[in-house]
Amino acid sequence: MKVFHLPAKVRALIFDMDLTLYTNAAYAQYQIDSLVERLGKIRGLPFEEMKSEIDVRKKAWALSNNGKKPSFSKILNGYGISTEEIATWRNEILEPEQFINEDLKLKETLKKLSLFFTFGLVTNNPVLVARKTLAALGVTEFFPIIVGLDTCLTAKPSEKPFLKFMEITSIPVETCVSIGDRYDVDLDIPLKMGMGAILVDGVEDIYELPGIILEGGYYGV
Repeated sequence: MKVFHLPAKVRALIFDMDLTLYTNAAYAQYQIDSLVERLGKIRGLPFEEMKSEIDVRKKAWALSNNGKKPSFSKILNGYGISTEEIATWRNEILEPEQFINEDLKLKETLKKLSLFFTFGLVTNNPVLVARKTLAALGVTEFFPIIVGLDTCLTAKPSEKPFLKFMEITSIPVETCVSIGDRYDVDLDIPLKMGMGAILVDGVEDIYELPGIILEGGYYGV
């Protein structure tokens, strides 16, 4: 975990979902591979060839953007696949309950934090997949506010999903903290917007948040 910035008084915690609220490398890889496979079928390429071509595009994008990593949605957009179509693919393909189990420790952690903060979920998966994931984890009750890929039709990194959360809640940007596993995708834009930001390596770091935020007194206005 790395804390980049915490406002003196935090009102909202905005969580990424995948590899943030759960740790499951196999499911994370499946999410990518399943979309690569579908794109390959459309383009008439075997999986490995399609994957290699995408890897080349990722490296080229990073070289042109100061080493930053693109979201996978941005890579697919480069093949002419619209954001709406990507959301449809993800809804059709992904079944998180096949990979993810209930996490009682996560539930207890969120329960503690929810006494002090408004929660938001901002994810590059569509809302339906987010709801299925939260249900599999057993933490649906904590996330009434979900901003997904199909909410703004824009994937992170972008201001739009975060602005949407603030539009819904009317919570000032400078009292929000973005929490995610990818700096370039989850934290870079929020920091530039004036938010706090915490980089995590998985759900194990989420378990530690009450000790950092609550014991540090970063709550209230």
